[in-house]
Amino acid sequence: MVLRVEIEEPRCVAAGHCVTAAPEVFDQRDSDGVVVLLDAAPPAGERERVREAALLCPAAAILLHERDGA
Repeated sequence: MVLRVEIEEPRCVAAGHCVTAAPEVFDQRDSDGVVVLLDAAPPAGERERVREAALLCPAAAILLHERDGA
């Protein structure tokens, strides 16, 4: 499976749950705390943390797209 992450930045409320759950994939801007996507195609070892981050996001600003990697 290939996981692609997309952020709907205008929806972000800067709660920071994504950074706590998956710091290798998400960060926050210093100026306003809005999410910064560090890796739009995270490796297999990060996928579960990325899914958790998406579930924890209070604004549902993290979109996950999964498909077969063939």
